[in-house]
Amino acid sequence: MRPMRLITATLLGLAFPAWSAEAPEDPVTRMAATLKAAYPATEFRDVRTTPLPGIFEVTMGRNIAYVGSDARFFLFGHLYDMREQRDLTAERLEQISRIDPSSLPLSDAITTVRGDGSRVLVVFSDPDCPFCRKLEQELSKLDNVTIHTFLYPLEAIHPQSRAKAISVWCAPDRAAAWKALMLDGKAPRHADCAHPIDRNIALANTLGISGTPVLFDVKGRRLAGAAPARDIEDFLAKGASR
Repeated sequence: MRPMRLITATLLGLAFPAWSAEAPEDPVTRMAATLKAAYPATEFRDVRTTPLPGIFEVTMGRNIAYVGSDARFFLFGHLYDMREQRDLTAERLEQISRIDPSSLPLSDAITTVRGDGSRVLVVFSDPDCPFCRKLEQELSKLDNVTIHTFLYPLEAIHPQSRAKAISVWCAPDRAAAWKALMLDGKAPRHADCAHPIDRNIALANTLGISGTPVLFDVKGRRLAGAAPARDIEDFLAKGASR
């Protein structure tokens, strides 16, 4: 019987990491410590348990992965609860992509009010982005909405977009200049003044926005891309009901 005991102990030692006497008993805390020790250069934003025993959800920036207790193998993909018909990963991605709308410096945005302005959208948009122009066409179909547009030129892709953004901001009527540019293709006359463009770029980077357009509702929920008006209406309705 002695050899069997030795083999069992060896197998257990291979399957599970050895914990010191001071190791915390909480599995999430223990998993976080294991990840930090194994991958010191990676910042793990969050660690959570999942409905699967022994499997943890880990968040790295805006990416989600699933990992076992030894922190060796990572699985990237979506976790579904088929009984409840829920995409658990999509729900978590929506949660971690939210922002705090109250922290946004709306004085650095162009504000357009339609109808009673009761619904609120925040948009990050590039003057030379074709998808942003398409989005503006869809936004023009909305009523009873307040739209705060942060000019966010992606100069690496659109070298002229920064100058256009500044000219729009410095126009006598910013909202009208933005509409003329995006809907009618009429660029404003070149102008220069004190502007928030650099602040907008820094803000977008802080919020993890790397492309345009991106929309947020009053709850800080995110919608990326040139969504059609019906999807934006649904987005606003779902945000108001939560």
